[in-house]
This record gives sequence, C-alpha cells and structure tokens, in this order.
Amino acid sequence: MFKLTKYLKPFIASITIVIVLLFIQAISELSLPDYMSNIVNVGIQQGGIENSVPKIIRESELEKLSIFMNEDDYNFVKENYKIINKEYLSEKDLDKYLNKYPSLEKETLLEINTKDEDTLEKINSLLSKPELIVLGLESGEYNEKMNLPEGSDPFEILSMLPKENLNSMVESIDSQFDEMPESMLKQASVSFVKNEYNAIGMDTDKLQTNYIIIAGLKMLGIAFISMIAAVIVGLISSRIAAGLSKNLRRDVFEKVTSFSNAEFDKFSTASLITRSTNDIQQIQMLMVLLFRIVFYAPILGIGGILKVLKTDTNMTWVIGVGVILILVLVGTLFSLAMPKFKSVQKLVDKVNLVTRESLIGMLVIRAFSTEKYEEEKFDKANKDLTRTNLFVNRLMSSMMPAMMFIMNGLTILIVWVGSHQVDLGTMQVGDMMAFMQYAMQIIMSFLMISMISIMLPRASVSANRISEVLFTDLSIKNNGTKEFPKDKKGIVEYKNVSFKYPGAEDYVIKDISFTAKPGETTAIIGSTGSGKSTLINLMPRFYDVTKGSITLDGVDIKDVEQKKLRSKIGYVPQKGILFSGTIESNLKYGMENASDKDIEFASKISQATEFIETKPEKYNTEISQGGSNVSGGQKQRLSIARALVKKPEVYIFDDSFSALDFKTDSNLRKAIKENIKDATMIIVAQRISTIKDANQIIVLDEGKIVGKGTHKELLDSCEVYKQIALSQLSKEELMHE
Repeated sequence: MFKLTKYLKPFIASITIVIVLLFIQAISELSLPDYMSNIVNVGIQQGGIENSVPKIIRESELEKLSIFMNEDDYNFVKENYKIINKEYLSEKDLDKYLNKYPSLEKETLLEINTKDEDTLEKINSLLSKPELIVLGLESGEYNEKMNLPEGSDPFEILSMLPKENLNSMVESIDSQFDEMPESMLKQASVSFVKNEYNAIGMDTDKLQTNYIIIAGLKMLGIAFISMIAAVIVGLISSRIAAGLSKNLRRDVFEKVTSFSNAEFDKFSTASLITRSTNDIQQIQMLMVLLFRIVFYAPILGIGGILKVLKTDTNMTWVIGVGVILILVLVGTLFSLAMPKFKSVQKLVDKVNLVTRESLIGMLVIRAFSTEKYEEEKFDKANKDLTRTNLFVNRLMSSMMPAMMFIMNGLTILIVWVGSHQVDLGTMQVGDMMAFMQYAMQIIMSFLMISMISIMLPRASVSANRISEVLFTDLSIKNNGTKEFPKDKKGIVEYKNVSFKYPGAEDYVIKDISFTAKPGETTAIIGSTGSGKSTLINLMPRFYDVTKGSITLDGVDIKDVEQKKLRSKIGYVPQKGILFSGTIESNLKYGMENASDKDIEFASKISQATEFIETKPEKYNTEISQGGSNVSGGQKQRLSIARALVKKPEVYIFDDSFSALDFKTDSNLRKAIKENIKDATMIIVAQRISTIKDANQIIVLDEGKIVGKGTHKELLDSCEVYKQIALSQLSKEELMHE
C-alpha cells in the first residue's frame, strides 16, 4: 500500500493547505466549549462580571477592603486604579462619567488603570478574600462570629482594633475558605463586585446581557470559521482523491497496454477491469476520509486531551474509561471483519468474470439452452458476494449504535460525578459542561479513527491489488536502443528459435530457423497445436523467445524499441477485432493520417469494398463494440484492410483467411500479389489452396520444422504436408497440380 504514496507528490501543496485548515478547524472546535463555559459561569452565574477585580469602585469601599489586606498588597492594588473626582473633570468628561457612573455625583470613584493580564490576575487573587469578608460583614453574616455589637458599623470598629486582634479575626474567617478552590473563591467574590456596580448606579442587567450576546457572537464567528475550513477541506480532499484516482487509472491502463501475453495470462481480464474501476474507487474513498478524518481526528483528540488537563477538574479517568471501551469494541469488530474484507474484492472479480463470460458467450448459451445453468452460476457468485457484504455491513451498522451507547453512557457518568462536585463547591457548572464537550470530542476522535480502521483493510487490499499491476515486472523489456538500417527492408530471420510458456516445462516450438524475404511469401502450416500462432506471435514480441533470436533487417528485435518494431509490421490476428466507431476510423487505426484514397485502395484489395459500398453511409457506417454488427468474413476483411492501410514492410496473417469463402480468398490473394510486391508476407493457414503459391512453405509438427520448400517439393519430400494436402484435396487434384 505504501508504494502508492508516491502518487501523492503532485498534491503536496494541497495536502499542506488541508493540514493547516484542519488545525484551524480543530482549534475553532476546541474553543467553543470554553466560550460556552464562560457564558454559563460568567454570563449567567456571575452576571457578566468576569472576576473579582472591579472595573470601577468607590474609594470608601476600597478603604473597607484595605482593612483585610497588608499594606504592600493594598498599595499594589491602589496604584493600578486612577482617581475619578468630579471636581477635577471637565464638563464634557463629567457628563460622560455621570452617564456611566451616577454615584460620582456624591463620592470619589476609582477606575482600573491597567490591562496587563498578569497584573489583573494578581489583583484578582488579592481582592477575592477581602471582598468575601466585606460582603459577609455588610450582610451581617460575620457580626456574631467577630463579636460585633448589633447595629454598629463593623468597619469603623475593625479599623480601630489593634493589628494583632484584627489579624486573628481575619485568620478565623480565612479558615473557612481553605477548602474552596481559588476559582470558586473568585466566583463567590463576584457578588461583591455586582453589589458595588449596583451601588455606583451601573446597569448590571445590561452588563450581563452584553456579555452573553458578545460571547454568543464570538461562538457564532468561530463556528463559521470552523464551517468554512471544513467545507474547503472537503473540497480540496475530494479534488486530491479524484486527481489521485485519475493518475492511478491512467498508469494502470498504460501499464496494462505494455503487458505481454505472459502478464495477461497472470491477470485475468475481469480482474484487470475490477482493479481499474472498483479497487481505485476504494482508494478514492479512503483518500477523502484520510484527509477529512484520519488527519483531523488526532489533532482534535490531542487538543481535547490538552484542554481537559487544563480544566480545573479531576474527572480525567472518565475519558480513560470511554477510550478503553471503544478500543475493546473496535478490536472485536476489526477481528471479525478483517477476513471478510480480504475476500470481498476477489468475490467482485468472480462476479465480473461470470458476467463477462455469459455476455460474450450468449449465443452459445442460447444455442445449447444452458441459460438456467448460467443463471445458477451467476446466482452463486452473486450470493457469495452479497452474503459477505451483508456480514460486513451488519458489523458496520452495529458499530454506530454501540459507539453512541458508550458516548451517552459517558455523558451520564460525567453529569453524575460532576453534579456531586458542583454540589460540593469544587467545580462550576460551566466547567462540567465544557468537560463534557471535550470528552465527547476526544471520544469522537477515537470513533472517527475506529471507523477508518474498519474501512482500511478493504482499501489496503485494493491498494495491494493495484500495486501488483503497477509494479509488475514486465517479462518483455522495452529498452532497445538500436535503429533499423535504411538499406534493408523487411528481411525476417528466425535463428534456432525455441520457446516455452512461463512456468511450463516443455518447449512449444524448438530449433526453428528460416528466413522470410521482401517480395516473397512465407507460409506456415501444420496440424492444430503444432505451434503456428505461437511462432508468429514471437515476431511482434507478444512473447519473447526462450532460446535463439529473431532479426528484422539484421537487427535483433529485442534490441530495438517496441514501437519502432511494430511500426514495420502489419499484423492481422486469427480473430478479427474491430473497435467501436466507424469503418473509416477502424481502417485508419494504424495510420491516422491515411488519405481516403489509401483506405479505398486497401478496402479494394481486401475485398471489403463490395459490402462497404452497399451501406448507406459507406465508410461512415457505425461499427458496434467488437464489430458485433458485421459478419465474421466482413470483420476479417476489414482487419486485413486495416493492416494494408498501414503499408508496413512485413505482413503477418495469422490464419486470417479462414472466414472467407474460396472465391473471396482467391481474389484477395491475387490482389495482394498484384498490388503489394515489395513487402514480406508471412501467412499462417490451414488451407492448402491458400498457401500453395507461396515461395516457401514451412511445415510444423509438434513444434518442430519437418518440411521446408515449395508446394511441389513438399508433396514429394514431406509426409506430414502430403497428409494435410490429401485431407483437403483428392489425389487427382494433387497430381494435376
């Protein structure tokens, strides 16, 4: 699977953008619980007041706080406030301040004069306890504990006490706050700030509303950024996956076109089709999910864990429980699904194979009335695939409810544990809600990775199958560098050629030697299975010789580029193959720039003109896929014409006249002899009448040459040839010849 990673190199820039956007999306997602926590803690519970530091405070009230602070702390706090007195303000500034702080009319106020976060945090810590004490004294809560007379001003009495007595009183009150976390102290002391704002004349309801609205708008903005990032990531990921699939399909097709027959024997056609379509589709789906989930899940999960560790809670163990449960669930499903995923693609191959065989052989199936048998064969392959897919899909469908059960169970557990901590005063409600969201994000990240881990085996199988095609070592190497000489045209020589199929023990042909010259016809004949087609398939390098060599114009065909070799050869296969298009496009297949005169001339020689001219659209007549709308003889004549249009130096006819009647066969050979005089002709045939005029006839028997010569010479010298001739012609006809 990792071999295919090189195909991602063209998309490095896009992948980098995706990763950056995923970080933006994750940071945005992880920020939302904090804002929600602030809305609950600050906006709702604290009335929009963020901490114990009053933005504005009466000078007299700060003096009360100073009673419970040491001198250095008090001086530090006071130096960060500026005095606002109506006597020293201009009329314009006075109006502005009076609108905000009406009590300025009666008394001097102090306004915070710093925005430094560290300074504000220190002031917050210094003021929280004194504010709680002052709040308690003003409400009368501590009067009894401090033995203060009822109805007296506690602050006036305390200010007159000796420092030692005052400190002992403060320490007794401070002991009540020892078990409270600092966050709870700060939240409780906010009540003092709220009371102070009310006393100054500020609209605390508006303050609360503004805080909630602003925090809500920030959440909407962050959510919008997250959404935009997610949309762009989805778009880019889809483009990367589609581009990768396009490149894979292109390279797979190019690789397949370079296969020799040996590679086609290794990979079935049905399997190659599945690998080029379904398997690449699996990789495309994985790529989309890879960038949108696999990269995103760790960022979200690790970020969630870091956020949880920063929260002031002790419920991290809850997340550990959830992760362990998910890993157990995924491990179980993975072990059950993995073997099935490996077999799915093979079963898809099987369905394709059965379907392709049935469609190609439909006429034979109908002729033998075996439709029922073929239906049962397809039904079996289809049911096997369906059964496996159902098993996998049921596992996948059971995974989501199980995951949701775990997540909902964790939510209940967090609420149960968190509510007790809220009741004890060790946790705020907003913190519990934020923790719950972080826990869900962490669990969701594991869930996403788990879902990918279920899909990964099938994609991995597909990737391996594609890699098998792309990285198959070709048995026929196309690394020739030699050029054909210009002074020779079409001299073909087989020198002690032997060949056996890959993996076979016995040679199909052995010690074959002959020379085919320009302007002459070399015919090859022999019984079925004697190696005739194999012998000529070595010439265009559909296979490579096992021993010996084949030369064209004195150059070993292995030493030249395949394209240059095949440009010199006009090959007509035993089975005529046409492509969808028109008659003209098929005839120009080997030479796109051929003129109308060339294709008409080739059609006339191949005896195809007689049926082309009867078509309403003549050369523009449509040809169906595989030439299914023309007869076998017409298909064969068009295949011959296609080779003639190319005007090669060597013609190879692999039993290409078998579908022609004797008259058409005779006329075609006569036309070729009269019009094509300089080319080398190599003909494989079964009919004696087709080859009897050849300059030399090679007789094969069990892969060996048992006769070589003209028709007359072989009748006298080769028993095998004579027997073939007698099976087709009478003794009188042979004697006459």
